[in-house]
Amino acid sequence: MLLAIDIGNTETKVGAFEHDRLRATWHVETDIHRREDEYAALLLNLLQYQGLKNSDVTKAVLCSTVPPLVTTFVRLVERYFHVSPLVVGAGIKTGVRIRMDNPREVGADRIVNAAAAHHLYGGPVIITDLGTATTFDTVSREGDYLGGAIAPGITIAAEALFAQAAALPRVDLARPKRAIGTNTIAAMQSGIVFGYVGLIEGLVARIQRELGEKTKVVATGGYAELIAAETTIFDVVNPNLTLEGLKLIYLANEGE
Repeated sequence: MLLAIDIGNTETKVGAFEHDRLRATWHVETDIHRREDEYAALLLNLLQYQGLKNSDVTKAVLCSTVPPLVTTFVRLVERYFHVSPLVVGAGIKTGVRIRMDNPREVGADRIVNAAAAHHLYGGPVIITDLGTATTFDTVSREGDYLGGAIAPGITIAAEALFAQAAALPRVDLARPKRAIGTNTIAAMQSGIVFGYVGLIEGLVARIQRELGEKTKVVATGGYAELIAAETTIFDVVNPNLTLEGLKLIYLANEGE
């Protein structure tokens, strides 16, 4: 069984693949201060709940947007699963040519998403990842990573309103009933949710104009389904895109 680990700024997502099938996924809060044994305790309990044992894991792959946690998870996998994980980074075959001014600036998770989206859906394709940040990654017809855009994530925007405006409360990120909010909470939900719909639709349209052709648009990330319910801009919503990409990259580097 292949264990795929996507370490994000806010949450860490783990997937267990049996052959080509994603058998289970789990979400754990990312905490830079949590030690490998603490993460291991969480993960081993989650595996057990799914009817799996640590000995079922025979291979592992990970990517991270939190560099200090790479060592933590490498040690975790080596100690508790007795395998050396493949870490996506420089020197790893991804199947994606990076056409950025400085390829080393591109986060590993964005390259993993690009590899998965092009493999699964072809190109050109725009991947919108709605997580801690809202990112837009553009992949050419040939599979080249061309660049993209980065905006604050939905939760960051909501927390900024609460933190910087004394009269505004913290609100749940839920679907507003109307664009015209008739109370403060409804107005904030409208501005955040519908505002991000407009941001996404506008940026996708601009990217497509620059490319000179219509592209497939794929949504992933924790808030993909919330936003996808309010727009027709997405051709595909795949919350497990990064895990699928990690599996593909593992196979490209380590084989079956």
